[in-house]
Amino acid sequence: MSSKRVVVTGLGTTSPLGGDVASTWDGLTHGRSGVRYLTDDWAEEMPVKIAGRIAVEPSEVLERVKARRLDRSSQFAMVAAMEAWADSGLDALQAAGSLDPDRVGVAMASGIGGVTTLLDNYDALKEKGPRRVSPLAVPMLMPNAPAANISLYVGARAAVNTPVSACASGNEAIALALDQIRLGRADIVVAGGTEAAIHPLPMAAFANMMALSKTASGPDGGDPTTVSRPWDTARDGFVLGEGAGVIVLESEEHALARGARIYATVMGAGITADSHDIAQPDPAGRGGARAILRALAEGDVDPKDIAHINAHATSTPQGDIAEGLMIHATLGAHANEVIVTSTKSMTGHLLGGAGALEAVATILALHHRVSPPTINLDNLDPQVELDIATKVRDLPLGDIVALNNSFGFGGANVAVAFGSV
Repeated sequence: MSSKRVVVTGLGTTSPLGGDVASTWDGLTHGRSGVRYLTDDWAEEMPVKIAGRIAVEPSEVLERVKARRLDRSSQFAMVAAMEAWADSGLDALQAAGSLDPDRVGVAMASGIGGVTTLLDNYDALKEKGPRRVSPLAVPMLMPNAPAANISLYVGARAAVNTPVSACASGNEAIALALDQIRLGRADIVVAGGTEAAIHPLPMAAFANMMALSKTASGPDGGDPTTVSRPWDTARDGFVLGEGAGVIVLESEEHALARGARIYATVMGAGITADSHDIAQPDPAGRGGARAILRALAEGDVDPKDIAHINAHATSTPQGDIAEGLMIHATLGAHANEVIVTSTKSMTGHLLGGAGALEAVATILALHHRVSPPTINLDNLDPQVELDIATKVRDLPLGDIVALNNSFGFGGANVAVAFGSV
C-alpha cells in the first residue's frame, strides 16, 4: 500500500439535529437533543416510545418522483451525499466534464438496509396479494441501494461498495474508502453510512433484547431529551436514531491540483474483531484497543498527538466501560489528557450511520478546534476514568489528531484517525 495522503474535501449529513451540516453542527455545539416522543400510531403499543427522528424530512429536499423510488435509508444517503458533493466543489467539475468517472468511487454503508421497504411490501403481500408488491421493492430494499444511487448521482465507475458491520458500518466505509485511494484504485471516494430503522419491528426487537433505554417510556413518561446518557450511572441502554453522514475523501494530490478546501487528513484506520459474543463487546475492550493501535500505526501517529476522541459510547452499561478501558490501554497516561465526547447523547444511535455522522462531527471538531459536549452526564460512572467534555471545550492549536471509534454487533471494531490541517 502506498503512503499516498488522503484528505477530506466535502461533508454532508441529515440528522435528528438538522437537515444539513451547519444545523447539525450548531445543535451539537449547543448541546441540543434530537430525541423526541414518537407520534406514530404504532408507537402507542411499543415498550419504547422515543427515538431520534431526523429534523428535516427527505421530501423537503428530494424531487417527489425520485424520493418515491428510494427506501428511506437511501433517501437519507442521497440528501447527505448531495450536500457533501456540492460542498467539495466536485459537482462543478462533474458538470464541466472535467472528472474521470473511472477514478470516482463510493463506499456507503448500512447496518440493516431497506427494512422499511421490506416490511411494508411484506404487509402488502399478506393483506392484498402478490400483485400489490412493488416492482421496485428489490432495488429499494437491497443493502447496497444507497451506494448504488449515490454512484448514479456522482457518476462513479470505480468500486461501489457497501460494508455491513452493524454499528461499525459507517466508519468501516470510511476505512475502505481510505484503502481504495491509497491502493490507487480511485482518486475520489464518497463515503459514509445511513440508517432508517425507526419501525415497530426493529424497535421491538432491540427493546426485547434490553438494548434500548425504556426511561421516559413508562406510564409516567418523562423528558426524552435526557435519556441518552453515555457514561452516566443511570444509563440503561441506547436511544435509536436515524439519518446519514457522508464525507468526500480525495487524494491530497488531486485535491491540491484543483485548489480544493481541505477539512482534515485521514491518517489511518484500524479494523478488528472481538470473537467474543454476537451482541456484547469484549468486556476488556481488547478488540477495540487493537483497532485503535492499528489506526495509529497505519497513520504513523504518536499517541501523544491524540487530542480528541469521538467515542462510540452508546449508553449501554458494558460498552461504555469497555471503551474507557481500551482508550487507557492504547494511550497510556496520555489518555487523561484527551478530551472525549459522545455525540450520541444528542443524536441517539444511528446504527450503521453512526460512525459516519460521528466522523463528520470529529472532522468539524478538528476544523473548528472545539469538542462538542456530552449532555445528560450528571453522575460519571466511577469505572470510567476519562476527561469527558460536558460543555464545549477548546482543542489545542498546532498539529493534532482525533479518533472516531465505532463498535458493532458481531464484534466489529473500527477506529479512524483524522489529522488537523
